[in-house]
Amino acid sequence: MFIKHPLIREETIEARLYQETIVAGAVRSNTLVVAPTALGKTIIGVMVAVYRLQRYPESKILMLATTRPLVNQHAESFKNTLNVDKVEVFTGTKKPSDRIELWNNAEIIVATPQVIHNDLLSDRYSLEDVSLVIFDEAHRATGNYPYAFIAGRYMKQASKPLILALTASPGGDEARIKDVIENLFIENIEVRTESDSDVRPFIKGINIEWVRVSLPEEIKPIKSALEKALETRLEKLRKLGISVTGNVTKRDLLMIRGNLQARLLEERIPELYEGLSLIAACINLTHAMELLETQGLNTLLSYFRRVESEASSKAVKGLLEDTYFLRAIRLTENLVDEIKNPKIEKIKQFLVENIADEKKAIIFTQYRDTAAKLVEELNLLAGIRVMRFVGQSKRSNSDKGMTQKNQLEVLESFRKGEVNVLVATSVAEEGLDIPGVDLVIFYEPVPSEIRTIQRRGRTGRSRAGKTIVLIARNTRDEAFYWGSTRKEKKMYEILQNFKNIKLKNKHENQKTLENSIKKRKISIVVDTRELFSSITRELLNYNIISKPKRLEVGDYVISRRLCIERKTTEDFINSLIDGRLMSQAINLRQSYSRALMIVEGESLYTIRNIRVEAVMGALISLTVDFNIPVLFTKNEKETAVLISRITEREQNIEG
Repeated sequence: MFIKHPLIREETIEARLYQETIVAGAVRSNTLVVAPTALGKTIIGVMVAVYRLQRYPESKILMLATTRPLVNQHAESFKNTLNVDKVEVFTGTKKPSDRIELWNNAEIIVATPQVIHNDLLSDRYSLEDVSLVIFDEAHRATGNYPYAFIAGRYMKQASKPLILALTASPGGDEARIKDVIENLFIENIEVRTESDSDVRPFIKGINIEWVRVSLPEEIKPIKSALEKALETRLEKLRKLGISVTGNVTKRDLLMIRGNLQARLLEERIPELYEGLSLIAACINLTHAMELLETQGLNTLLSYFRRVESEASSKAVKGLLEDTYFLRAIRLTENLVDEIKNPKIEKIKQFLVENIADEKKAIIFTQYRDTAAKLVEELNLLAGIRVMRFVGQSKRSNSDKGMTQKNQLEVLESFRKGEVNVLVATSVAEEGLDIPGVDLVIFYEPVPSEIRTIQRRGRTGRSRAGKTIVLIARNTRDEAFYWGSTRKEKKMYEILQNFKNIKLKNKHENQKTLENSIKKRKISIVVDTRELFSSITRELLNYNIISKPKRLEVGDYVISRRLCIERKTTEDFINSLIDGRLMSQAINLRQSYSRALMIVEGESLYTIRNIRVEAVMGALISLTVDFNIPVLFTKNEKETAVLISRITEREQNIEG
């Protein structure tokens, strides 16, 4: 049975009670929908969009998705299911000038958040006539990710706002879930799981199997050498008065590092710098042990090679002079081609047994080095056609990542059956509709419940599927597995607690803030590299529009005569050490009649082991020799307030 509606194409949307129930709540208030992958969250978005377009025919719908492939996928969903002509895709491939005209004429816009973020900062268009914003992968709405900023602007600008947030998991941490709820102005939460009675008929079934493998005895000397190198440094930390246990984790080390950095703000003593250097080395060693236990010798050796090529810090130089660490490298070099990786051997077995008659598989791994090794090994199997699917970022000269165009081409090859196995990193976990996957293999468990749920959801979408999780016995794999399981259980408990309390609607507060700000808009020119700081978003609260431009000199051009250079405390010290600071000062004074520098942060004199006199000398030189005042702020919010006051005063002077 299909849903019938004048805006919906015939026989395109199957009637599902749980979807209709969710939609009934979502059309009344800002709603967070939490449901496993493959339960049709996108269709829920389409149905809410239909309701809003019918109620407000002159309005627009905006859907945000985290990547270009996802944007294209959602746009196709709207085109294939709705009788709507004007569906536009906004990604970085469209010029800003073209986007303005397309925005004005579109009914539905599907976009990456970065594009909308930049357009709002530059005041290219308003969200006033948008009747619905859909946030896909809504768990991203934390920190500086553009979702929170866009939601805030939307609730201020829209005449008839409604938000729909979609995710398979908002996270297992109460603070994180609360952030998502507050940042997206959520008033209603809808949660569905595979065990719900109205969902079960539509679940194709996922058989999950946990397969434990034993690591080869030959790698024990490598682990022992790394453990001895680690214990040597832990003992030195104890002698410095820093409490650490023998089974210290990477998370523990990061917390200790944060505490030491905080102490440096109060007291500048050599022991703290030595402690930070030792902590850095310990983090490297725990990472090496994690790779040994969970990934294999090839990935570990690749890591060792990177450490050798990037030996710039005191911590890394110390490692490369350490007898135990060098022994671990030598043993790895000797064994890497001699020992078969038990996880890869298991994967070969599973593929031979399960991938036949046009069946398909996805193998997930955290590391690109592991992915590359898997592709190399699996392509040797008869009937197995493998491709790697990774993110865009460049990791090294030999690993430049994949463009989104490449990603789309690989997915199309997989859909057509030209490739029957994808080896993927986290880029394939979020949202992508990859139909017909019969087998999903986790090369390793991941400690994140969000990623676990997303990986699992790659199969069982259109037919029954199987998921295999590989776990190395008595290693970090087991801790990661149980950790993600506990977090997933806790997530549902937290969501239920939030459902049981009345969520506050911040809409009225937003309108009050909007009305309290002067309506006159001011424009400044901002270097494109500053766009994704929270400063430009804060400036909008003062009606200051940031016009992006790649600036050769400075970061914020306030007027024809005044330019501001912004530096974090770390950047200030680094530019002092490498000589950039004074050349930047010269360029500022030659380009503008007035200039000033903002130094942001609280640890200027303690962030690096550099003499206080040298820092003071630089500050004096900037002020006296170059006539560049130096102003200090604690954080980006303070910087935004300072820039707003300077801008208002300067542009009032210029008239």
